[in-house]
Amino acid sequence: MRKDFLTYQAQTTPHPLGIEVQHAKGSYIYDTSGKTYLDFVAGVSACSLGHLHPKVVAAIKEQLELYMHVMVYGEYAQGPAIEFSKLLAENIEIENATTYMVNSGTEAIEGALKLARRYTGRQEIISAHQAYHGNTMGSLSLSDFEERKKPFYPLIPEIGHIQFNSIADIEKITSKTAAVVLETIQGGAGFITPQDDYLKKVKQRCEEVGALLILDEIQPGFGRTGHLFAFQKYGVVPDILVIGKGMAGGLPAGAFVAKNEVINTLSDAPKMGHITTFGGNAIISAAALATLQEITSSNLMQETLEKEALFKEILQHSLIKEIRGVGLMLALIVTSEEVANQLILKSQEEGLILFWLLFEKRAVRITPPLTISHQEIEEGCKKIIALLDEINKQPVNYFVNK
Repeated sequence: MRKDFLTYQAQTTPHPLGIEVQHAKGSYIYDTSGKTYLDFVAGVSACSLGHLHPKVVAAIKEQLELYMHVMVYGEYAQGPAIEFSKLLAENIEIENATTYMVNSGTEAIEGALKLARRYTGRQEIISAHQAYHGNTMGSLSLSDFEERKKPFYPLIPEIGHIQFNSIADIEKITSKTAAVVLETIQGGAGFITPQDDYLKKVKQRCEEVGALLILDEIQPGFGRTGHLFAFQKYGVVPDILVIGKGMAGGLPAGAFVAKNEVINTLSDAPKMGHITTFGGNAIISAAALATLQEITSSNLMQETLEKEALFKEILQHSLIKEIRGVGLMLALIVTSEEVANQLILKSQEEGLILFWLLFEKRAVRITPPLTISHQEIEEGCKKIIALLDEINKQPVNYFVNK
C-alpha cells in the first residue's frame, strides 16, 4: 500500500508520514497492521466531531438514498444546502446572512476576493504578514512568504501586507482598499490571537474608508475556540466570513458568507460571477448540517474550554516555552525546531498523532476532535511529557544535521 501510494499518488512533501490507514473511529485512527493512533490533529482541524460520528454518518446515508449531484450550484433548490445555510444564519451576527457553498477553504477565499472587488469596485487587497489562506493562485497571492510564492509567479497584483496586531499598520488601509483579509487567529504563524481589540480597530478603519473586512475562520471555526466562530469571542462582525475544514465532519467543504445585498452582486454583471459545479453538493451539505446541528445543540463548545484548561494543566515541561491558541486550537511552542520535529515523529511511533504548523517551526499542532474525552487528553498528554523527558536527556549535538 505504501509503495503504491508513493508511486501513483502525487506527494506534497519529499517525506510523507505514510500511515497506511485501515479505518478510523472517534478519536482514533487504525493502520493496516492493527496499530492504534490517538488523533490529536483531527485531519488538521477538519474532523470536528471525530471520525465517523454516528449523526454525520446517518445524515450521509439518509441523503445517499435520495440523490447526490443533480445540478451545478445555485440553480436547483436542495434541502440540505438550504437548511445548513438557514441554521448558519441563525447562529451568526451577519445581518441577512447569505451563504455561497463551495468545495474547500481555499476556494472560499477565492470567492471572497472576487466578491470584495466586485462589490467595492476597488482592486487593492490587504492581508497580514505570515498569513496563510490556502494554495490556489489568489489565496497564495495573499501570503508574503516568497519561498512559497516565487515558483508560481506571476500571482494576482495589488496585494499589500500589514503586521497582525500592529495598530500603526492599520493606517495602510485606505480608500483604495477593497478588502482586508485576516485570519481571526493566525494559524501557520503559530496560532497568534488578536490583542487589544485589534480586530475591532481594523473593522472600524474599514468602515471609515469603505473597505470590507474578510475574516478567515477556516481553522478556528465550528466550535474549536469555544464559540461557533472565533470572531464572536473578539466582538467583531466581518463583512465576509470564510469557512471550511471543520464544516462537514471530515468531508470536503467550504463557504463564504455575507449580507444578501453584498453576496448577490456575484449573480449579475456578469451573470454567474462565481461558479462551482459541486459546491453545495447534497451529500456534503447533509454532513455539514448534521455537524452544525450537533455543535450548536450540544455542550461541545463549552467543553472545549474545559479541555483547553486540561491540556494546559498537564503539558508543563521545560522544553515547552508556551502554549498558544484558544480552546482546542492549541500549539506547543517548544525550545527549537529540532525538538518539534522529534516530538512529532516520536509521537507517531508511540501511537499519538501530532503535526507541524506552516511557518512557526518550533510549533507542535494540537487540534483534536471537539469530542475527545478527558481520559484521551490525559493519555496523549502523558505520552508527550514522557517523550519530552526522553528528548531532554539526549546530548545537545544530537539534532545536528537531523
